[in-house]
Amino acid sequence: MALIEEFQRVPSDAQKVHGPVTCGYRAFTIDGRRILQLDTYGSTDRAIPNKISQSVQLDAAGARALIDIITEAFPDVVH
Repeated sequence: MALIEEFQRVPSDAQKVHGPVTCGYRAFTIDGRRILQLDTYGSTDRAIPNKISQSVQLDAAGARALIDIITEAFPDVVH
């Protein structure tokens, strides 16, 4: 699990769409700090079905940064 504190644009020649998975989410407060946690679950062909594969967390600052990134990447989606 990781709390994302910074986003950084990185160059890459790899342009591949990964297989689809489910992402669960939950929000909670710890010591007055609101956290959004995203959990991805492995593909259906994994040895342990419904096992969390990765988890990332965002606080308010991380959420704002991600909103800016999404707005830049998908200008027609955000209104």
